[in-house]
Amino acid sequence: MVADIPWTIELKPKNLSEIAGNKKVIDSLKRWILSWERTGSNKKAALLYGPPGTGKTVSVEALARELDFDLFEMNASDIRTGQAIESIVGSAVTEQSLFNRKKIILLDEVDGISSQKDRGAVQAITKVIDKTNYPILMTANDAWDPKIRGLREKSLILNYKKIGIRDGVPYLWQLLTKKGIEADVSMIKIIIDRNEGDMRSIINDLQMLTTGETELTFERINQLAWRNRKEPIFDALKLAFTSKDCLNARKAIEVADVDYGMLFEWIYENLPRQLSDPYDLSNAMEALAKAELFLSRAKKTQAWQLLSYAMDLMTAGVAMSRKRTKPAWIPMKFPQRIAFMSRTMRERAKLRQLGNKIGKKCHVSSQDSIKIFIPYLKIIFKHNEEMASSIERWLELDGEMTTYLKS
Repeated sequence: MVADIPWTIELKPKNLSEIAGNKKVIDSLKRWILSWERTGSNKKAALLYGPPGTGKTVSVEALARELDFDLFEMNASDIRTGQAIESIVGSAVTEQSLFNRKKIILLDEVDGISSQKDRGAVQAITKVIDKTNYPILMTANDAWDPKIRGLREKSLILNYKKIGIRDGVPYLWQLLTKKGIEADVSMIKIIIDRNEGDMRSIINDLQMLTTGETELTFERINQLAWRNRKEPIFDALKLAFTSKDCLNARKAIEVADVDYGMLFEWIYENLPRQLSDPYDLSNAMEALAKAELFLSRAKKTQAWQLLSYAMDLMTAGVAMSRKRTKPAWIPMKFPQRIAFMSRTMRERAKLRQLGNKIGKKCHVSSQDSIKIFIPYLKIIFKHNEEMASSIERWLELDGEMTTYLKS
């Protein structure tokens, strides 16, 4: 029965425009494929990385469908030997398809290859990339896993992010509407928040919560157990703060259920409490400072190979700084800078919307609107009700914008 089909399959995007979020990275992927076909690319492979449920595999499948390419797909972590890769994938990258159609090669989960059980697998993929006649796409949760360094160096690196409220709400509201289910925007936001932007988990939850229903309600959502996503970060921090060797400390990157930026914030926030000796703390802070320099340079110059140095400094660098601090259990603390940004996110979003409205009416940028006009509007809305009412109608402000200007 149709009702039994998982929504993740039934409602899978047919083309790139149907995918929520990661628009820039998907555009980059499409440009790379088209450039590869026209002139040949200096990179024969692309490595798509990011957390589960961000659309890596789905975007490749949609791209192949949209460009009318054949798609050769296999899970790299299921391949056990280098010989098998050369036999199976090697022929796919050199032989023409049955009807001489263009082709894309997709290797899923290359970071799932075991460096011990699958000896020679990464080297075999590297050789396949060198001789391929077709673009090779690989997916990974962690592009900076040391065992796939050889693949990373030969690839265009594309980072997929978790779905956010801005992209997620309209997409999921449309999805629910298509299924004949009414949903308040606030309910959708709760589901996105609970699943921390993992689109696959979000859609699975929505299907489960609305089975046999015509409306998504808070009562149904409240029955859903809150996923414990904090535990992995604590395991990662323990590795970063207490490991005795660099290799073990570096595993913090794999264990953490957060991206490298968030992991940095967690380490930075908790470091002064975990290392009580001033000498240890000074060395660890120096390692973190250098890590931040590499992170900033990587973002500014798009030289993503620098991230590996940042990862080493913020994990192994911190762990190896612990010389004199005595072992003790000290609870971890949520990063206050992240907490502050979360609390003010809604206000900042509303301020940007207000700036855009004023900018369009007054023919200035939203930034100028925020800096120049809003301070005066706040005075007017507090002290001149008649003028405020007139401005409210002219700008077509909603209730939250009016409340903000009166505050």
